[in-house]
Amino acid sequence: DSPDGYHGKEQLLEMAKRLKQHKIKLLVDFHYSDIWADPGKQYKPAAWESYDFEKLKQAVYDHTYDVCESLKKQGTPPDMMQIGNEINNGMLWDDGKASNWDNLAALLKEGHRAVKDCSPDTLVMLHIAEGGDNELARWWFDSAIEREVPFDVIGISYYPYWHGTLYDLQNNLNDIAVRYNKDIIVVETAYPFTSDENDSLKNIIAFQTTRGYPATPEGQTKMLADVMNIVRAVPNGHGLGVFWWDATWTAVEGNGWDPAHPISGNGWENQALFDYENRVLPAMNLFDQP
Repeated sequence: DSPDGYHGKEQLLEMAKRLKQHKIKLLVDFHYSDIWADPGKQYKPAAWESYDFEKLKQAVYDHTYDVCESLKKQGTPPDMMQIGNEINNGMLWDDGKASNWDNLAALLKEGHRAVKDCSPDTLVMLHIAEGGDNELARWWFDSAIEREVPFDVIGISYYPYWHGTLYDLQNNLNDIAVRYNKDIIVVETAYPFTSDENDSLKNIIAFQTTRGYPATPEGQTKMLADVMNIVRAVPNGHGLGVFWWDATWTAVEGNGWDPAHPISGNGWENQALFDYENRVLPAMNLFDQP
């Protein structure tokens, strides 16, 4: 129940119809929260706060199955679903914190079971951040596999201003592709095309952050091209693709950073793939390449 009334099943179903019309595949990202979930916050939905652990597991199953089944019924089954968003530190705190891996594994299994019960052909992704941290990735996926958590695809976030060098990313992806024999997607990446702001909220990333990649359209394009090349070169063809987050999040009034205060402004508009005149930036063209 997002406080801005968005990010729910109703909008997802409508968007899925539009994607299907254009033959675009659909990845559904469950945050299992009323607000953004990321490594620093994984708060339960208010409606689930009082649940004991058994009821919480059932809620994960029921919600995941309901969204999947609703998509399937309208003829737009999801191609992929991720059970949690950047869940380095677990999800549905405090029950599902990574400090209690047995609980986290039980929740992940319920999400996976719901997807496969609904749509066996839909792939299931597990997604963590810190794409350049190989030690973290090994610890996390070793812990999941030790507890027999099933999954099809590894999702990694990589933001070069937070998650290490491109070499770090390459080393990590190459290692975990071989170690786990799984396809990998860099499911979140971005880079600024300008240091300027286009609304009243200060941008989160407001300067050139990586040597050789200026905060310009050309620098943004070069960064995406290099990330894509690293993914293409992952051993055994396990580099499945790259998602940009968020290509269309321009500074539109009422589409702010904080879902509780959507008029507050966007701190990310300088990392969209559209400039401040709403023209497509050159980096977008890289998605046309195989």
